[in-house]
Amino acid sequence: MNKKIRKPIKNEKDFSSKIIKILSQSPNKAFNYKQIGAKLELDDTKSRNQIIKDLKILAASKKIIESEPGKYLVKAESQDYYEGTIDMTSRKTAYFICPDFSEDVFIPTNNLNRALDKDKVKVYVYNRRKGKRPEGEVIEVVERNKTEFVGVIDIQANFAFVSTANPKMYTDIFIPKDKIGEAENGDVVLVTIEDWPKRADSPFGSVIRVLGKPGEHNTEIHAILAEYGLPADFPVEVEVYAQKIDTSIQESEIAKRRDMRDTLTFTIDPKDAKDFDDALSFKKLENGNFEIGIHIADVSYYLEEGTILDDEAYQRATSVYLVDRVVPMLPEVLSNFACSLRPNEEKYTFSAIFEVSPTAQVINQWFGRTVIYSDQRFAYEEAQYIIETKDHTIPVDISITGSAYLVSDEIVQATLKLDELAKILRRKRMANGAISFDKVEVKFNLDEQGEPEGVYFKVSKDANHLIEEFMLLANRKVAEYIGKQKKTFVYRIHDEPNEDKLIAMQTVIAKFGYKIDFRNKGDISKSLNALMEEVNGKKEQNLIDTLAIRSMSKAKYSTENIGHYGLAFDYYSHFTSPIRRYPDVMVHRLLQYYLDNGASVDEEVYETKCLHCSNMESLATNAERDSIKYMQVKYMQDHQDEEFLGVISGVTEWGIYVEIVSNKCEGMVRIREIKDDYYTFDEKQYALVGATSNSILQLGDEIYVKVKNADLVKKQLDFHFLRRAE
Repeated sequence: MNKKIRKPIKNEKDFSSKIIKILSQSPNKAFNYKQIGAKLELDDTKSRNQIIKDLKILAASKKIIESEPGKYLVKAESQDYYEGTIDMTSRKTAYFICPDFSEDVFIPTNNLNRALDKDKVKVYVYNRRKGKRPEGEVIEVVERNKTEFVGVIDIQANFAFVSTANPKMYTDIFIPKDKIGEAENGDVVLVTIEDWPKRADSPFGSVIRVLGKPGEHNTEIHAILAEYGLPADFPVEVEVYAQKIDTSIQESEIAKRRDMRDTLTFTIDPKDAKDFDDALSFKKLENGNFEIGIHIADVSYYLEEGTILDDEAYQRATSVYLVDRVVPMLPEVLSNFACSLRPNEEKYTFSAIFEVSPTAQVINQWFGRTVIYSDQRFAYEEAQYIIETKDHTIPVDISITGSAYLVSDEIVQATLKLDELAKILRRKRMANGAISFDKVEVKFNLDEQGEPEGVYFKVSKDANHLIEEFMLLANRKVAEYIGKQKKTFVYRIHDEPNEDKLIAMQTVIAKFGYKIDFRNKGDISKSLNALMEEVNGKKEQNLIDTLAIRSMSKAKYSTENIGHYGLAFDYYSHFTSPIRRYPDVMVHRLLQYYLDNGASVDEEVYETKCLHCSNMESLATNAERDSIKYMQVKYMQDHQDEEFLGVISGVTEWGIYVEIVSNKCEGMVRIREIKDDYYTFDEKQYALVGATSNSILQLGDEIYVKVKNADLVKKQLDFHFLRRAE
């Protein structure tokens, strides 16, 4: 057996950190210089002398203690290591995010010590001098953020490597021959990391699942889901359990509920929707007020706590809406049939019923379980047509039935009155400081094979706002009802915006002649609303909308109510979409429990559930975003010969990001591709500046581009720079 060759290590500037790392890993054990040398695999005289010297320096600076002659311990009360999270860059370096530091700690590549993006780590921090960015070294990976990765497998004679398209994953994964499974060379696979030996450059893993060939539509969609740990199908036992649920409407159950079947009720949803969460009922009262019911699918009636179906729904926590499919939270038998409030069917619902005055004041409220009968199903376009024309006949080109049809006078009048009341509610909300983000949504027309034929933009109109306002009313009033009783509840909270991000945004929007008023909280929201109105329809709209949304805090679920800044509500929850969101199921259960005079539940238990739901929502949002990017790249593959007008949406030292005006697809023009001058990045101007002409390329400038490369696997577009727009 060959004896391991011990190699002397040159004295490095961070040599002392290696000593502290060894002592920190065994904080109660004292080491002498020989033991430390052995840990570092150093036994030459020069290195040992250096260790002795560094130990004395560290002891003199009180970083470590000489507990007995020649033996050293880390100083417990002044340990310079902290727990936090790794945020990888695409340049194989990272930042350590920790609440103990006002700025993020830089981690060079050689100090990562096998930590990956979003891992929870223990870090030793040095360079904490004034005016110098702190640097650190990972001492220990406390908890992996994820162990499963999607990538392409490269099979050699006796082993394989899997490399991912994620720019933040700086290493490939080594797969031993016996763990390749059914994978063939070049397949897209899902792998799990099982071990990362100290001496190995790459982690060791095994193939869990073969997803298919790169670039194939189904492969890439399944790869997006697998990348975020989201399921593509339900386990067989869950499907079987769901199929056995009795979904018939029983007279004995109706007797326990408020019967609303004779009250005019209808739904308004997207034309391609299958799961109808909510319905509205409308009745004019003798006193001149209106009874408005917001009826929500009674999912909690079918979804019993502690069952495998409930466990699965909780783990998923949300439905995932990809461009070509929905991955539902609940099996189809519930989501599209039993719970869905389909027209001309009796359904169990959980309702918030309000007596509302002609000026949209809530006079009375009632919450509880009901049974309804939906008289009509509308698509948003049909309801919008009624609002705009007051016409009773839905024309064939708008109708979801495929032919023109007549709407009853009763439903037309109800729709118009609900629209009128919704507009009052919306005006009040805006006056109270709510922020209106009507960001343009990119949608695709897909053929039967799921290929993109065209791009269109989804814009919210009066019919969308009508539904939105009454859903907001129900969500707010339910939260207020429980919140004022000071009982544990699931709130949807939204913190105030990050002022640093707003100031950074101000720098950008100033280039277009806009500004934000920072005097107080109310002025910020008013000026943001004014800004949203002002940029509407302009070339820079999408850029400024995106910047504004990024400056906002993220809304999340919590038992600790801090209100909802964006909506300007003191109390807010999610009550109206239990088919697709688990927090709404929790809200239904808690509301019923408290209506039955139950005592306040354990806050800690529900806070854990809130955290899980917020995390799953974030993963679903990322997957949805990736699927849109994928479809945009796919769409642009078929338009490689066309010229497109684009707006510069980002400027970096390596190039400019360009968003195409006609379809909102974003890609990059590398700095070396711009041939009309030699450009460098000017950080102050947030622009590229030509060395000879001094010409500037900056945010908001319009240029013409052409597709250079469309990479479906990386979901990336590269553009050729053609010319500036006149």
